[in-house]
Amino acid sequence: MMCTSEVRFTVLVIGTVCKVKMSESQHERKLKILKSAKRIVVKVGSGVLTGEKYTDVDEGVVSEIARQVAQLVKDGRRVAVVSSGSVVLGSKKLGLRRYGLSIPEKQASAAVGQGELTSLWTHCFADHGVKAAQMLLTHDDLANRRRFLNSRNTINKLFDFGVVPVINENDSVAVHELKFGDNDTLSARVTNLVGADLLAILSDVDGLYSADPRQNKSAYKIDFVEEVDDFVLSVAGDSSSRTGLGGMSSKVKAAAEAAKFGAGTMILPGIVPNSLLDAMTGIKAGTFFFPNSDRMSSKKHWIVFHLKSQGKVIVDDGAKTALLKGGKSLLATGVTCIEGDFESGEAVYLVGPDGVEFAKGLIKYHSHELNSIKGRKTSEIESILGYKPCDEVMHRDDMVFITTVTEPVGFELKSKSVKNDDN
Repeated sequence: MMCTSEVRFTVLVIGTVCKVKMSESQHERKLKILKSAKRIVVKVGSGVLTGEKYTDVDEGVVSEIARQVAQLVKDGRRVAVVSSGSVVLGSKKLGLRRYGLSIPEKQASAAVGQGELTSLWTHCFADHGVKAAQMLLTHDDLANRRRFLNSRNTINKLFDFGVVPVINENDSVAVHELKFGDNDTLSARVTNLVGADLLAILSDVDGLYSADPRQNKSAYKIDFVEEVDDFVLSVAGDSSSRTGLGGMSSKVKAAAEAAKFGAGTMILPGIVPNSLLDAMTGIKAGTFFFPNSDRMSSKKHWIVFHLKSQGKVIVDDGAKTALLKGGKSLLATGVTCIEGDFESGEAVYLVGPDGVEFAKGLIKYHSHELNSIKGRKTSEIESILGYKPCDEVMHRDDMVFITTVTEPVGFELKSKSVKNDDN
């Protein structure tokens, strides 16, 4: 791609940042995504909610965002809001310092502040003729398939009633090791949960920059990102916002996760009046992340991003080839070794003879059962175990092929290169 210094728009190409003219095709693609988006997740961070107050939620900001979301609902869109702010409100009410809180202090603050946060959103939405509902989620809620689907059903029914679900992590009970980490990550999870076409992250910064604009005066805003790769992550850095847990890095990682589900993402200046509605009309604002063309199914996205691997199953070359090229399910005869202690239904990695993880999926046997039947024919399973729950060790419909493996977002989201198949 040729670079020119005469133009103001920027686009991110893998490994390179160039100032280029915004092509008509990109503009059309963005407008098409925005126009067709029927389900939208709007994430509002603490840095936006506090406005210029820093230590308290600004009701005027909440009201302005509620007005914009209400307009989207009246336009026929289904919108869920992921809102931070409970700890900010609760810590103030308890007379605690804003920073350096212990985990019990944060949980107590969240318990006190969540009611006030919900009341504020409910009041502001009511002012604009829309009802709101509170939903508190934990990582366990979404990692459990039944609870995930129950949560989805609840949200769908709220949408049917024209209600805006206001979602937050249940910080008062969440175990630290099983937290989403920040609400950027939660918003990406909710994108899958509600089947959203678009994720709008309202931030206290107005988009992704080539460098930290607070430290580098030559930094420029990147208007489009085609793909989140290691270079994009390095541009995002790991800086934190002034009030919340998530910095630009977590926002870019959330966009990467949403992209694999087939959703576009906008990072917008949330404090700027009408920024969300302006962006929805195609007005240049913030940074837009295009969705992946090979959209993952909801279930496979859930397997990759929501579930922590509980172990590894090593397979022989024949089994690996049958899985990757033949579209087969994994049978016990192809298993050579097991690592870890896992239950039936949990997520594990599949590893080839070369030691490289090439797939992740839901295992159908307990690890001790699999140890007993590894390398054996399917017809022998019942005589060995005394029962046979199923023929396959891992069904192809519960399997996702991956080329670069890291742990899911809930524990530490990193960019994954995922090979999608036909499900």
